[in-house]
Amino acid sequence: MKLTRVPRAAAAVLAGALALTLAGCGSDDPIGRSPNAAVRAMAGDGPAAGSTTSVAGTFSGAGASSIEAAMDAWRAQFQNLNPAATVNYDPVGSGGGRRQFIAGGAVFAGSDNVLSADEIDQSRAVCGPEGAIDLPVYISPIAVAFNLPGIDTVNLSPDVMARIFAGDLRRWDDPAIAADNPGLDLPDLAITPVHRSDDSGTTANFVDYLAAVAPDVWTWDVSGVWPLTGGDSAQGTSGVVNAVQQTVGAITYADASRVGDLGTAAVLVGGQWVKFSAQGAATAVDVSPLLEGRHEHDMAIALDRATDVAGAYPLLLVSYAVVCLEYETEADAEFVREFMGFIVSDAGQQIAAQVAGSAPISAELAAGIRASLASITHRAG
Repeated sequence: MKLTRVPRAAAAVLAGALALTLAGCGSDDPIGRSPNAAVRAMAGDGPAAGSTTSVAGTFSGAGASSIEAAMDAWRAQFQNLNPAATVNYDPVGSGGGRRQFIAGGAVFAGSDNVLSADEIDQSRAVCGPEGAIDLPVYISPIAVAFNLPGIDTVNLSPDVMARIFAGDLRRWDDPAIAADNPGLDLPDLAITPVHRSDDSGTTANFVDYLAAVAPDVWTWDVSGVWPLTGGDSAQGTSGVVNAVQQTVGAITYADASRVGDLGTAAVLVGGQWVKFSAQGAATAVDVSPLLEGRHEHDMAIALDRATDVAGAYPLLLVSYAVVCLEYETEADAEFVREFMGFIVSDAGQQIAAQVAGSAPISAELAAGIRASLASITHRAG
């Protein structure tokens, strides 16, 4: 099956038009606007020249809220390319999306955490004997975002960040925080950490980072469920961001595309303070190997959180498309091949970069994903 691709020249036009559309909104934070409207206005009324229109039907996915903005844009443009297709996505959180997928309620899941061995075993009930695989489609830094009027950036070393979220450091002018920020006038103000209340891949990635860089402080198991009891919490990415926006002194972790005008922390990498950036996240992914012991078509990445590579920003998430290697119908198999093929195309990745500030995946990674997509089939008979 030949994957739907948009030519490189068209991708450049696509990205440029989207940038102009978003710039016209008059905001540095396009996430507050409608990516659907932006992409549709950019793409015009009908399918793009040279596209196929073979995908037809209604298809549902569910999962990570971190990729909601990108997913809305991807869905809008794919439906423009394939007018007979309707794509739904429920941003219920990574854990909820994987559960829906394993139960047969979604054709694909979006997850900021890879499938566990148990989940792969469970997926065989709906995916056949080879089960499900993880395909990385979205790379984004996780920002540690805070609400301190007049302060845009603070430095947070690994132990200090871990102690803040563990509840050990309770005021912003604590000597430990001040030591990371010489010359910065930190306020005498209570710190209010806010964590995700749902089973979240962003949480899993954040605590994985803390466990790797501050193992003496952060001793809890890595999980998508926040490991400490009590404290302030909210549902989804928008929930924690809104909570911090409304609470002076609050701090949280969230996909960097969603933090708006909140202040953000710089992290310590190889002795240098590094602010979040898409390029820094991409660099961290590029120096990380694939996880061993997975299916040959599974492309889960073993992120090197403790890297000291210059410019890397290892506090990041990789969002995966969780898909079957074998679907019950050819319609579902074709949809997954085509939709995921569009997402990892130059055009799809540039759309996500424009609306969500994500880092486009490398050409090498994209080629591996396309090879995995080509292996997706449907059950005979």
